[in-house]
Amino acid sequence: MDVPSQIRVLLADDHAVVRAGICQFLEQAEDITVVAEASDGQEAKDLIDRHQPDVAVLDIQMPKASGIDVTRWIRDHHQEVGVLILTAYDDIPYVTAVIQAGADGYVLKTASPQEIISAVKDVHAGNSAVDKEIIQKMVSQISTGVNEQPVQKLSGRELEVLTLVAEGYTNKAIGLQLGISDRTVQGHLAHIFSKLHSSSRTEAVMRAVALDWLPSDLGKI
Repeated sequence: MDVPSQIRVLLADDHAVVRAGICQFLEQAEDITVVAEASDGQEAKDLIDRHQPDVAVLDIQMPKASGIDVTRWIRDHHQEVGVLILTAYDDIPYVTAVIQAGADGYVLKTASPQEIISAVKDVHAGNSAVDKEIIQKMVSQISTGVNEQPVQKLSGRELEVLTLVAEGYTNKAIGLQLGISDRTVQGHLAHIFSKLHSSSRTEAVMRAVALDWLPSDLGKI
């Protein structure tokens, strides 16, 4: 029997009991291994440098450096590492800050173990993983302020690309689906981000939903 390839996870949370619980159920998944645990943001950075994990699972409120700070640092120094925020905070300013910082997922600690395991796998696969309640809150907030920053209408091809993003496709898969190169997909995404005043795939999709350009059933987002 083939052994599944392991998703190497760094777990950062300043509460030892919480870390132990999350670690225990993550490792119940045959294809997830927690390679390091950090009790503060600076230790998380040091351990990411040392272990090069596939996914960093971060709390927001940590000593020395917040999950938001660590996310920004990861995007500057380890672009290939997926970032999943796992927190008790559902306040939209927190959500907006970490998504704009470059997080790939945002899941509440009230989620079931299986939901958190699925979120880790989604982030590792290049998809976004955002709690459905958080999505609805963000879409609602974006809707109320959507006219504050005028947006430019997307071209037909840009809307096709964004639709596939919302369905969880990676850049490579989008390119294969549309018969274009990865580089062209990246160019379309850059134009989409600029037109929608967004800094991430998740934020762009939610802004498009708020504008009624995409349906509210966001697939993997």
